[in-house]
Amino acid sequence: MDVEAHPDGVNVTGVGLDSRPLMGDGTRNAGQPAIQYLARQPILDVHGHVHAYELLFRAGREASFHGDHVMATRSVLDQTVMHGLQKIVGEHAAFINCTREAILDEQVRVLPREKTVLELLETLEPDAELLLACTRLHRDGYRFALDDFSWSEAWVPFLLLVDYVKVDIEQLDVVARTELIAHLQARRCKAQLIAERIESEEDFHQLRREGFGLFQGYYFSRPIVVESRTIPTNRMLHLDLLRALLEEPLDQHQLSELLKRDPALMLRLLKLVNSPVYGMRNEIHSIQMALQLVGDATFRRMATLAIAGEMLGGNPPVLLQLALHRARLCELVARARGKDASEQYMLGMLSLVPALLSITMESLVESLPLSKAMRQALLGARNPERAALGWMECHEQGEWAQCDRIADMLEVEPAWLAEQYLEALQWAQENMPLHAEMEC
Repeated sequence: MDVEAHPDGVNVTGVGLDSRPLMGDGTRNAGQPAIQYLARQPILDVHGHVHAYELLFRAGREASFHGDHVMATRSVLDQTVMHGLQKIVGEHAAFINCTREAILDEQVRVLPREKTVLELLETLEPDAELLLACTRLHRDGYRFALDDFSWSEAWVPFLLLVDYVKVDIEQLDVVARTELIAHLQARRCKAQLIAERIESEEDFHQLRREGFGLFQGYYFSRPIVVESRTIPTNRMLHLDLLRALLEEPLDQHQLSELLKRDPALMLRLLKLVNSPVYGMRNEIHSIQMALQLVGDATFRRMATLAIAGEMLGGNPPVLLQLALHRARLCELVARARGKDASEQYMLGMLSLVPALLSITMESLVESLPLSKAMRQALLGARNPERAALGWMECHEQGEWAQCDRIADMLEVEPAWLAEQYLEALQWAQENMPLHAEMEC
């Protein structure tokens, strides 16, 4: 897997790493050093829980990396140390692509061994010098993964050191994967198998049957649409509530009556309102009281979060975190640009409701009282309302050049957007419902 860019459909979380001061509008002085992006891509287990994150890197405003791979890896290491792995990946492990120099010169020792998995790129020469360096690091507690692996006798000595073997399913078909697994079993390799580029639920189930236990890809945010393409009746209440939350001003009586039909959701919302995040001095016992104390805008955000948590169902918890992340990013960008922050928050959240409810976006849009511009934005139109959401979707898929074009359209620096992205990530992590956060 390329250490710098990921043009395939993957879920990526970006971190801006430009050290230059930002102006309030996101602009910077010309002639300063090129921006850098450090991004993370989740690795999920069979239950959809996050097992680890792979850290990716892109430098400058190019669509792909044209520089020195050694400098790229050094930048990842430097910036990871500066920001701290805890801030980027939380309690999870970080997979980090390594060049030959990073291993031989032991540059990777700046990383905490208990949170680090060193990825050996498929482009490395598996010679005795590299094996000796890896053995020393392994002896000191560092874990290894073979990246984009296809069977090669030259890599056999490394199988005793690796904890993970990553397979790109676009490079190896089912026959080649079966042969690879047979080779690994014959060598008594106990490494966990990671399937990369999982783009659909069908891919996920197929690779799971083949013996893979970990997965990278964008499959979890693509809805499995029911045959009738209609909204399940047990989800209509959630859409009714979302519809009510779009009204201006909010109708307290209507919201209370709707919430009475779902006691579990009402309890979830009241727990959220009373959580330390919102700093309420007195405990709130009713929806009306919550509305009066926090105001319409804050109540919309809290209620949307509660509804999304209830919608989660059997979906991977990381999907809810992504929905919160999108919503918050859209809100932050709108606020900085003097736009309607509440509307943009709803746009970010609604962008993943089809995946949560297993419905089409068309069905969702038809069921909600949205403005024409919002409808078009959710359906993919490249209008101003969609700019921040479009930037985030491109970033999730590693479409770096398109990210930069959107930044230019917004008249802000890409690094500023990336910094808002990190702030939104932290907010999403802090605001995840407790049951989902534990699973993530």
